[in-house]
Amino acid sequence: MVTELQNITHGTYGQYCGLARASEMIGERWSLLILRDLLVSPRTVADLRAGLPRISANVLETRLRELEYSGVVRKQGPTREPDQAVYELTEYGRSVEDVMLALSRWGAMALAAPRPEDILTEDSVVMALRSTAHREAAGERKVSFEVRLGEVVVHAVADNGELTVNGGALPGADLVIESSTELKGLLSGASSPSDAIAAGQVTVTAGDPALLDTFVELFHLPSLPEPVRI
Repeated sequence: MVTELQNITHGTYGQYCGLARASEMIGERWSLLILRDLLVSPRTVADLRAGLPRISANVLETRLRELEYSGVVRKQGPTREPDQAVYELTEYGRSVEDVMLALSRWGAMALAAPRPEDILTEDSVVMALRSTAHREAAGERKVSFEVRLGEVVVHAVADNGELTVNGGALPGADLVIESSTELKGLLSGASSPSDAIAAGQVTVTAGDPALLDTFVELFHLPSLPEPVRI
């Protein structure tokens, strides 16, 4: 497998090191974002391109081939149309989830206001919320949330110690919140729930506004140092 991988990538680091090998397998441009989307659920090639609009068809094909050679992803059965081929994570590939969530939390500390060209996708928001989830805080709570960020809608459910986040609306959610920007200020503690509502950063469109405190208990960024730019 390693020999084949070396033949289709830009080379190796030449170091017998787990981190070097991991970087050779998933460190190429776009690879982490492909894994991010596949951690949400299997995706067709067309789905992946829709969620990663800046990736070219050739680069996506190459990245999927590299990840497949590495044993990280696999194709689900034959298909006539290349863009309808479905890719999923292998068991080995799925084991990278905790690493991805930790990296997402670390990267979130460097996020400022969104750049004009930045977009949100359903998969990116699902994984962002999963990375901030505190399952130990769920306890025996049974509560559900729907989060709307522009056109992106996701939902979260706490149910007897389980805390899940998935894409799409959730009819009958206990709390529905909406924001035209992003939720970093709320999830990092820079804005309290009441301040975020008062400032118009978050709008409660259904449910008890007091449940926003519960939402922040369940989903928040840990206290990490922020990057110092010189």
